[in-house]
Amino acid sequence: MSTGNEAFDNAAQDFEKIVTQHSSSISNEEQLAGYGLFKQSTVGDINTSKPNILDQKGRAKWDAWNSRKGLSKEEAQSQYVDLIAQYKEKYPI
Repeated sequence: MSTGNEAFDNAAQDFEKIVTQHSSSISNEEQLAGYGLFKQSTVGDINTSKPNILDQKGRAKWDAWNSRKGLSKEEAQSQYVDLIAQYKEKYPI
């Protein structure tokens, strides 16, 4: 997905590599933090209803995105780039 922000696009590619290469060590919380900022960066405020209580993974992702509600796309992108830079130090790719 191209947003016109090269740093963000590169961070998104890096995050995908980190999650793939470090799947056994990157925590769910770290993955959800990245997911929430990514969705806020690309879509904006959450626009879906909360998943059924039986869909724990879907609810966790929804909560992660919803926790970023009100953040501008630009600010979310900036925070995402910073977060992924921290992850790259912790999880080399």
